[in-house]
Amino acid sequence: MGKRDDLIAQYADDLKNKCGMDADMDLLTKVTIGCGPAIYNADASTVASSQESELDTVKQNFLIKKLGLSDGPELMEAINKVVEIYGKSERNKYRAVVYYMLTKHFGKEAVYG
Repeated sequence: MGKRDDLIAQYADDLKNKCGMDADMDLLTKVTIGCGPAIYNADASTVASSQESELDTVKQNFLIKKLGLSDGPELMEAINKVVEIYGKSERNKYRAVVYYMLTKHFGKEAVYG
């Protein structure tokens, strides 16, 4: 297995043990690939949920640009809900896991079809 496969396994483990979800491995793989080289960078691979600017970046670059959602209060509500599920005290909130949960939340799996 390559490094990406190891990371995908790590993300699936986080989804199961920290978020209480069984991962759709096909979708998780596509979301991870969609994150590009950021998954290999320690800083870029995680979401700093305590920083408002970071959450805004997730909203703008992922929810609006990638998933094609319209801006509105429900976007930040969804991000905050995902952060809550992942665990506010959880230090490493992996970007691919957050994006995966947001994709599921909005039912936008088709974007990765």
